[in-house]
Amino acid sequence: MSKIITVLKDENLVINKLCGLIQDMSKKAIEQEDLFKIGLSGGSLTKFLSIGLPKIDTDWSKWRLFFCDERLVPIESGDSTYGVYKSALIGTTPLTEDQFIKIDPQLTAEEAAKDYIQQMSVYFPPDSLPRFHMLLLGMGPDGHTCSLFPGHRLLEETSVWVAPITDSPKPPPSRITLTFPVVNNAECCVFAATGASKADIVKRILKNGEALPAGKVQPSNGKLVWLLDEAAGQHVKDVQTGVL
Repeated sequence: MSKIITVLKDENLVINKLCGLIQDMSKKAIEQEDLFKIGLSGGSLTKFLSIGLPKIDTDWSKWRLFFCDERLVPIESGDSTYGVYKSALIGTTPLTEDQFIKIDPQLTAEEAAKDYIQQMSVYFPPDSLPRFHMLLLGMGPDGHTCSLFPGHRLLEETSVWVAPITDSPKPPPSRITLTFPVVNNAECCVFAATGASKADIVKRILKNGEALPAGKVQPSNGKLVWLLDEAAGQHVKDVQTGVL
């Protein structure tokens, strides 16, 4: 694994760097495989991508967008990650609804996880772990990523690509999530964090090495990128490394 920690001056530079990296990865994937497979997370990433993605140069028709996790709520709900991206990106980019690989919110969490695995198997060989070109990951103040929470049994899940969770400590309780074997098989995993409210958890993971879920993101044969603004990265400037 190659690990790159970059502290940039402000949020705008983080957004520009993030979307420039997505542009480069999409072009490489499309050249090599004629398809770009990217996993999205919610939270501040939805804002970053709504600002930055409409400006990039890519063959949008070759994109397939998955979700690192998703809540079992109606698409119209403000808690639906797909619903937020639908509003933010359809109309401002050439992306269409059928390029998003979506959950069925009418199903139970267990049924939705199985259904999502079936949908993913159209794009990934069923006899090996999915290898996403890129996963854009979020991180909560408790260090969770995807819907993989500290101390939860799903941190040890190894048998399925996508797992259900019905006891999420953060509402809504019912969700599906990619598991760590899939996350750590990606070509490139990216965390983008801004603001002073992220500074403590960033320090705990990148400087103190606490065994929190976001710190368990370690692509076995890929690249891990942390993009931080000065406020989020104020405690880790001395550990930044690598060049994008």
